[in-house]
Amino acid sequence: QVQLAESGGGLVQAGGSLRLSCAASGSIDSITSMGWFRRTPGKGREFVAAVTLRDSMTYYTNSVRGRFTLNIDNAKNAMYLQMNTLKPEDTAVYYCAANPLTAVYSSDYDYWGRGTQVTVSS
Repeated sequence: QVQLAESGGGLVQAGGSLRLSCAASGSIDSITSMGWFRRTPGKGREFVAAVTLRDSMTYYTNSVRGRFTLNIDNAKNAMYLQMNTLKPEDTAVYYCAANPLTAVYSSDYDYWGRGTQVTVSS
């Protein structure tokens, strides 16, 4: 079992930055890939970014590429999402996840955190 806990959400003005953290615990060695997703009432759950641990390849959805950066700190068992130049449409609950059953951009991950709210005001 893997436990995930997000932190770092909050309220920020458009153009600002936030860094989300995801702390992993439990069976850390079983983690193959990790991802960030977000959920809004209108769009449902949306893929944001992911990383495959065997080769450190990162993946981003088009709407955040160039603005968001995913990083891993193996020593701290943590994953981060640095979000810059935030826009009101980035407002959502952000979730971290581990171990997708299929592709890293699919939502069929085995483990999920509880989410952290990000609100971007215009």
